[in-house]
Amino acid sequence: MPFPSTRMRRLRATRALRGLVRETQVSPGDLVYPMFVAAGLDRREPIAAMPGVSRLSIAHAVAEAGEASALGIPAVLLFGIPAAKDPEGSGAWDDDGIVQLATAAIKEAHPDTLVVADLCLCEYTDHGHCGLVRIDGSVDNDGTLELLARTAVSQARAGADVIAPSDMMDGRVGAIRAALDDEGFAELPVMSYSAKFASAFYGPFREAAGSAPAFGDRRGYQMDPANGREALREARLDVEEGADILMVKPALPYLDLIRRIKDDTGMPMAAYHVSGEYAMLEAAAAAGYLDKRAAVLETLTSIKRAGADIVITYHAKEAAEWLS
Repeated sequence: MPFPSTRMRRLRATRALRGLVRETQVSPGDLVYPMFVAAGLDRREPIAAMPGVSRLSIAHAVAEAGEASALGIPAVLLFGIPAAKDPEGSGAWDDDGIVQLATAAIKEAHPDTLVVADLCLCEYTDHGHCGLVRIDGSVDNDGTLELLARTAVSQARAGADVIAPSDMMDGRVGAIRAALDDEGFAELPVMSYSAKFASAFYGPFREAAGSAPAFGDRRGYQMDPANGREALREARLDVEEGADILMVKPALPYLDLIRRIKDDTGMPMAAYHVSGEYAMLEAAAAAGYLDKRAAVLETLTSIKRAGADIVITYHAKEAAEWLS
């Protein structure tokens, strides 16, 4: 049998060494799996705009968390869909609320799984905004802080491992940190949505959670996509107020800001690969325009390469299977 040529030997060596010299590695341990948990539901309810994603009963959420853990995914992120909504979003801080009950059930069944509790009022308010609304239709930033702090404490009591405020109210990290400390949860970390942009990529999420604003929009408190320096300022303020992890949302249109905030603060960084980004990949793959596995893994690698330590993605389970 003839010896392989020098060129062939080099090619084989390159393939064998590729994993050793690869600059950016993505593993299941880098991923967080977001889930929608709905009160009063006893089944999986598919979400039309997000193929493969469903609203879940608590029992199904427990099962999904177990599957994610078995794949090496260390954490789940919970969004709650309450049975009823009101102007204040009182279901958010109800000790028997959907996120609180789901958190307790997941922790009981899978104690090693980290539960990240999303903290916002938009899923719970009948107007769909992330805070209290004044008579003139504007959002009352300062009046909302007490409700966010109350929600954080309720989520902590239910067993949440991380509190993740996503509302973008000014001063909310400090208010939440102070409330958690006062209630004996000084060691509970806060993962702040520090740079959350008023993005076109949230549409499928709003369908999933029923959280589209009934009037106006969220540009008054979410960030202008054109503003990078403002994102750095917001991140620095969150660090000063006690955030333990910073987040950029969405991910792909803001890879530059993941890197800039990481370099500027040196803090642990999370990036949220959001519903619209997920839906685009799913639609393109379903149409045969691209290879789903290759596109998803390339996407996650780019987010990690930009500086994210944690990637929140609806593709987490599929990606973990591929990566293993």
